[in-house]
Amino acid sequence: MLGWAKLGRVMLRSLDIRDVLIIDRLSLELGPGLNVLTGETGAGKSILLDALGFVLGWRGRAELVRQGAAQGEVTAVFDLPPDHGAQAVLEGAGIAAGDELILRRVNASDGRKTAWVNDRRVSGEVLRDLSEHLVELHGQHDDRGLLNPRGHRALLDAYAGIDLTALRQAWAAQRTARTALGEAEGTLARAAADEEYLRHAVAELDRLKPEPGEDATLDARRRLMQTAARIQGDIARALAALSEEGAEAAMRDAQRWLEGVADRAEGRLDAPLGALGRAQVELGEAQAGVEAALAALDFDQAELERVEERLFAIRALARKHGVVADDLGSFADGLRTRLAAIDGGASGIARLEDALHSAEAVYQAEAARVTQARKAAAARLDTAMAAELGPLKMERAIFTTEIAAGEPGPEGVDLVTFTVATNPGAPAGPLNRIASGGELSRFLLALKVCLTGGTPIQTLIFDEIDRGVGGATADAVGRRLQALADGAQVLVVTHSPQVAAFGAKHWRVEKQVTGEVTLSTVTALDPAARIEEIARMLAGDTVTAAAREAARALLGPRAV
Repeated sequence: MLGWAKLGRVMLRSLDIRDVLIIDRLSLELGPGLNVLTGETGAGKSILLDALGFVLGWRGRAELVRQGAAQGEVTAVFDLPPDHGAQAVLEGAGIAAGDELILRRVNASDGRKTAWVNDRRVSGEVLRDLSEHLVELHGQHDDRGLLNPRGHRALLDAYAGIDLTALRQAWAAQRTARTALGEAEGTLARAAADEEYLRHAVAELDRLKPEPGEDATLDARRRLMQTAARIQGDIARALAALSEEGAEAAMRDAQRWLEGVADRAEGRLDAPLGALGRAQVELGEAQAGVEAALAALDFDQAELERVEERLFAIRALARKHGVVADDLGSFADGLRTRLAAIDGGASGIARLEDALHSAEAVYQAEAARVTQARKAAAARLDTAMAAELGPLKMERAIFTTEIAAGEPGPEGVDLVTFTVATNPGAPAGPLNRIASGGELSRFLLALKVCLTGGTPIQTLIFDEIDRGVGGATADAVGRRLQALADGAQVLVVTHSPQVAAFGAKHWRVEKQVTGEVTLSTVTALDPAARIEEIARMLAGDTVTAAAREAARALLGPRAV
């Protein structure tokens, strides 16, 4: 099994089902190559696919729990190559990777669903991400795969091996350039609408030229001058009282009078005369201090008016623009920047337009390169499909990969649609609208073979893809499925004995009713049982000797 993984192929090794719908216990051991499931209609073949879809996180039936059971459980084990895309999903989910991948999902009877990957609990989204790399399901209702036109471009790109990295980068660069231009144009338009206001406001601020901290300085100077005006008169009167016409003169007179009689006072005036001398010194100092204070408070009334005028002008501008006075300078710088954007906006817009044109040219060149690669790949695919349809008895059908112009995007400018015309001269149309059931099955098979190059890296499941065909056509379908399964794993649910005969492993699905309980079982067939099953598929309810011989003939060497 490890050698299989080294080939870069995924393989579904086993599927274990417990209490799901009409299955109580079922273990299916699958192998490489073509695995076929057969059984009568209603035997439960679709339930196996429902169970597999459930463990892979696909959206299907809401309720899968077998009646009377507490929960249903499905476990799928895959062999996983080291460099397979599923490894990146595991790494992104924080799950240890290896060469074995175990998926387990439980559906409780109350509807709750819980999933694990390698014993790590995960969401349904992780399961679905993994399933994209593990399994592909194809059938007449293959709306999630080949029949969905929305996915045709990606399928063609994968077939051609087109690297879209440069195209996506060019698209992102173009979008960035367009956004930058739009924002610049919007900014310029908004700024231009305010141009008259901006120019007036900047001129007004430039005339005033307010400085940070100037409001506080002017306010302090104004308050000082206002205070000086109120106290200057009292200080001047005090100075006059201390001067030669006031206290100083009176003290000199007192000293002269006392000195004139001191010699007759028998020393009683010596102390008062000493104190009076000291008082005259202190009085001189007081007078000098008052004079200094009066000089400091001297101001020019015109200066007060100038200070008040500037202070009021600064505060008025601050109120007008809704900022504090100290921020007027930075506010003016912002207005100047907006004006500069207007004045230099035209040249800036021109540069951004040039950048956008350059980005558009790069994108268009990349898109044209991808379009040419797609057209070349489409021609190769159409040729390959013609070669595939011949062996499938559809040599008159015409498959065409149509490429039309679409809306530009990160994946280019092309719309890709797979169309068919079942007969020459018949109108072409989408696969699911033009082809009949049997034709559609063969188209899907041929398309899958071409798109994978014959070596799919996923497990492929074909659900009754051979419906509506028989005889030589069914034989051709079986041979192509066998070729597709060479080096890969293919699981086919079929009603065609010709297809079933090509299987490397064969299981029969049966429905059994015991009392009022209906259960579905799956049995691996040995060569003898396989002859009986294919004979039943050929003959119906009554298996004849001729049917057994026909079954042996279909099986050929595999009948032994």
